[in-house]
Amino acid sequence: MEIRERLVYILKHYKWIQYTYRICMSLFFRLVGQFFKIDKDLVLINSWVGKKYNDSPKVLFETMKDDHRFKNLKYVWAFEHPEKFDLKGAKCIKIDTWEYFKTALKAKVWITCVNIERGLTIKKNDTIYINTWHGAGTKKIGNACASRHDYDLSNVNMMLVQSDFEKDIFIRDFNCRAEYIRKVGFPRNDELFHITDKDRIKYRKQFNIPDGKKVILYAPTWRDSKDGGLSYRVEPPIHIEKWRERFGEEYVVLFRMHPFTTIFNMQYDDFSRDCSSYDNLNHILAITDVLITDYSTIVYDSAVAHIPFICFGFDYDRYYVERGFYYDLDKVYPGGVLRTEEEIWKRIEDVMNDVDKDKYAAFREKYIEAGGHATEMVLDELDHQLKD
Repeated sequence: MEIRERLVYILKHYKWIQYTYRICMSLFFRLVGQFFKIDKDLVLINSWVGKKYNDSPKVLFETMKDDHRFKNLKYVWAFEHPEKFDLKGAKCIKIDTWEYFKTALKAKVWITCVNIERGLTIKKNDTIYINTWHGAGTKKIGNACASRHDYDLSNVNMMLVQSDFEKDIFIRDFNCRAEYIRKVGFPRNDELFHITDKDRIKYRKQFNIPDGKKVILYAPTWRDSKDGGLSYRVEPPIHIEKWRERFGEEYVVLFRMHPFTTIFNMQYDDFSRDCSSYDNLNHILAITDVLITDYSTIVYDSAVAHIPFICFGFDYDRYYVERGFYYDLDKVYPGGVLRTEEEIWKRIEDVMNDVDKDKYAAFREKYIEAGGHATEMVLDELDHQLKD
């Protein structure tokens, strides 16, 4: 366990330390920032607070590199382990270091799917802050969580959402300003709107899915640490031998953990496969026949791709008390919340026979109001702002 991860846990869970850190360090960097002039060509990017090279920030970066409008820009990606990445067209630095904060103070553009300021308030007025986020709508987030009341994204210049439901969440629970919220969808999901049968065939071959077999994707959200930040563990009551006995002839099961999850004990083989490290979720969804999750916002991604989902809420009652939800999952989710393997098995058979097909379509209509061209719309606005 890295010291950095332990410190992050402490800052999140001890309010007086969090408050002291935020006030003192914000003041320090705002004072230091007076000595750094903004570089109009500098762009700072991170994804999942430095853990990944993926999601909407990656899509925006790779599109911008090939767009003549942004040919003069200099890109800096921040990672926990920059030595593991060699990105063409970008410099890689370590997040949460002096170099990182200095770059943040100098950059004209910030792009992230979580945050750039790391709990501080250091953005300059002339910096353009694009926050694509990574999904909202099921479990409570931001200031809706009992342990946090310090989220403030009022300085974001473009906050991306895919529905009015999400828009309300960011205004209420992140202090976002309504005039800066863009209901355009997520750049990472543009691809999902345009997946073809040819793409599906390609990705099935890439993942070595045998002809004739269907794919179950299990993708749970993360759980907070129970050991003071030493680990972030998920332990669903899955007996994979029983799954193999029941579904082995017809299915392959893919497991994909949340980026913050550090421990998930599972035996992998040709039937049960780990795809957590694969960076493009869209390719996995393209070959998925049914999604099993819990309280993850991946249900909205599956809705984009017209994939039926099943809620395996094995710890629903405890999670409801500890975290809470924005709506009653039993009423909103087709099939409700299921708590046992046996219920999940029956539900798999049901959805593969198109049970509740109309309910899944209604879910998509309500929560997916925008998308398909988010990258183009965001970059058009960024180009306009850079010219002003």
